[in-house]
Amino acid sequence: MKLIIDIISSMEVLIAPNNKLRAQTKPVTKVTDALKNTIGEMIKLTKTFIDPEGVGLASTQVGLDGKYFVAKLKNGSFKAFFNPKILSFSKKQKKMFEGCLSIPNYWGEIFRPIAVTVSYMDLNGNQVKERLTGLEAHIFQHEVDHLSGKLFMDLVMEQQGKLYKVVGKDRAGADVFEAVPL
Repeated sequence: MKLIIDIISSMEVLIAPNNKLRAQTKPVTKVTDALKNTIGEMIKLTKTFIDPEGVGLASTQVGLDGKYFVAKLKNGSFKAFFNPKILSFSKKQKKMFEGCLSIPNYWGEIFRPIAVTVSYMDLNGNQVKERLTGLEAHIFQHEVDHLSGKLFMDLVMEQQGKLYKVVGKDRAGADVFEAVPL
């Protein structure tokens, strides 16, 4: 009889102001089996965040220094992006309400381009170039920022945007926000 044991990952999301969130990342030279396992753990960890939903997680957010992240796609599946680069931004921008797993209970209004042309290496080591729009473009930009040590709060400050803190839930279970002075 074979005994199967599920190993609980010790991977956890770092919370600001942890200095590892400001680290510069190193390019990935090869997608190894160990790196694929790390990606699997990152996806599992991201899926554990439901309120708010986890839609992306960068290596720096779990204390690693490789240039990669995972992100949720429109179809609900997750995808890994290695050595991601933004090649071009659309001129049109949109203000979005943005949060981060590493800065729980805080949200900010941020303007970001609505579309980006990107390049990255996929899980099979293939080089990919594509145009992303909407939420996928927004997530890609947020995670690429992480890989260069930038947090969404930095953008709120740069753009002189509004910052909010979740202070509770209303009777229907929706978050109640309070403006935070900058």
